[in-house]
Amino acid sequence: MKHDETFKDVMNQAIERAKETMNRDVGGPFGAAVIDADGTLLSVTSNSVLNDHDPTAHAEVNAIREAGKKKGTHDLSNCVLITTAHPCPMCLGAIIWANITHVVYGCRPKDAESIGFRDDFIYAFIKQDCRDDKVVTLEERHRELCLPLFQEYERKKKTIY
Repeated sequence: MKHDETFKDVMNQAIERAKETMNRDVGGPFGAAVIDADGTLLSVTSNSVLNDHDPTAHAEVNAIREAGKKKGTHDLSNCVLITTAHPCPMCLGAIIWANITHVVYGCRPKDAESIGFRDDFIYAFIKQDCRDDKVVTLEERHRELCLPLFQEYERKKKTIY
């Protein structure tokens, strides 16, 4: 199957999952899926923030979690994430940490903003070097207590991910 046909088929599955859970008030209009390099479907999920009472339960994060469990690894290199909307900053972080380098998305950030989602608010905060105490105060304290933990991890040559 050609990539575009695969992407469209998987996008439709993500849309259907999002419709189903959105209409049950589980989460917003967001669905996502992860496919392997050979086109194998690893996960199809939706946003479950409202149901799970978890602000990190975005469709993309849920799809990454499920695909990682299915593959038995945190490294989803060579996978493609397909999502109904441009990933928010949190999801982009998860995508990058998962080593996914190809994302196919449907709606644009302005589409989400036009119905009330506030991704733009977070992008603006990041552009300001995360220095807006009205959003969140980031305060460094007790580095001297935490640094030995990091040094021990390095000494033990633990996995970097």
